[in-house]
Amino acid sequence: MNLVSQLAEGIADLGLTLPHETSARLLQYLALVRKWGQVYNLTAVCQPEAMLTQHLFDSLVVLPHMVGSRIADVGSGAGLPGIPLALVRPDWHIVLLESNQKKAAFLQQARIELGLKNVEVIEGRVENFHPTEKFNTVISRAFSSLVVFVRLAGHLCREGDGKGVIVAMKGASPQEDLAQFPEQFVIDKVLPIVVPGLAAKRHLVLIKRA
Repeated sequence: MNLVSQLAEGIADLGLTLPHETSARLLQYLALVRKWGQVYNLTAVCQPEAMLTQHLFDSLVVLPHMVGSRIADVGSGAGLPGIPLALVRPDWHIVLLESNQKKAAFLQQARIELGLKNVEVIEGRVENFHPTEKFNTVISRAFSSLVVFVRLAGHLCREGDGKGVIVAMKGASPQEDLAQFPEQFVIDKVLPIVVPGLAAKRHLVLIKRA
């Protein structure tokens, strides 16, 4: 099965219906990651079939759990999950936060080459980013610790109207010590998710303001 067919099958398994142009741009994005992966030290996964599963499908599986249309992807790296989400949901405004200069440069290049008018790239540390308008969903798959993620990025999440959520993408269900978890936040749900073509376990941790 070729890459186009595998993409179509995975998209169907995720319950999505995408225009042909969007599917083509998703594959164009993967080609960019593969082309510049070593130069920018983007990812250890470089085989197209593995990238399809571990990058694209692993990003798009979070769609049903996103809140609102203003999204912050913290520690975006190669643009995951932010760029796949931006391609599939052009009505969302997605900010990619990345402190590594080379990776931020790649994100700018990808934004331009893919014509992503709904994407903004911010180079810098998340704790130093204080936007005038906060975000409906703050998401990351780059932080190893829930406590650190919430401490550093919690200020980006909307408050007061219940329309804000922090989403941590994890492998195994997190078992870390949460004694130091910021008191203004609570873990709402830990959801097992199924990524098409991936045998490894995946979980989403949904965090809301207390």
